[in-house]
Amino acid sequence: MKPLKIDFVSDVACPWCAVGLNALERALESAPELRVEMHFQPFELNPQMAPEGEDAMEHLMRKYGAPREQLERSRAALRERGAAVGFVFGERHRIWNTFDAHRLLHWAGLEGFQRELKHALLAAYHTHGENPGSHEVLLRLVGELGQDVARARELLESNEYADEVRRHEHAWQQLGISSVPSIVINDRHLIQGGQPPEVFAQALRQIAAEA
Repeated sequence: MKPLKIDFVSDVACPWCAVGLNALERALESAPELRVEMHFQPFELNPQMAPEGEDAMEHLMRKYGAPREQLERSRAALRERGAAVGFVFGERHRIWNTFDAHRLLHWAGLEGFQRELKHALLAAYHTHGENPGSHEVLLRLVGELGQDVARARELLESNEYADEVRRHEHAWQQLGISSVPSIVINDRHLIQGGQPPEVFAQALRQIAAEA
């Protein structure tokens, strides 16, 4: 069977992307007959975010026009959904710029450890509340994964892969992707949001059978 091509369009700052990725992986574990090639594609929820970031609650209250109490309830529901698929949400007090994280992920894709870095970035931010735009944090994660820290530092201190990331972001936007996570399968089928594992599994099996 030909592998399913999965483009996982997401942002490190997106909590539902953490839920969606873990749910997708649980689905794949339940369907061992499926072979997939997964590629992580860039999307920025807050491309204009300043390097110093912004208070998370203030940002969300302004963005959604929702009171603090409603957002707290949403966070509690998110923690439950995360726990159901094995992801732990901690306290995230600030929203950060994620462009450099996407540049590093692009490089990781070329080097063969993109999926591992994606998981490390999601945990750094959503579980531990760390700044995914901090070069110190990014370099530490690269080191913890046993990868080339010197090469990562060289990349981060330059504008390397900036054009590639922006080009990919623009391409997905031109295809109509405006929210994440968006999971595109075989360049044709779209599944959006942090769906439960059984929804992903059913959809993937159906697409594989049709292919």
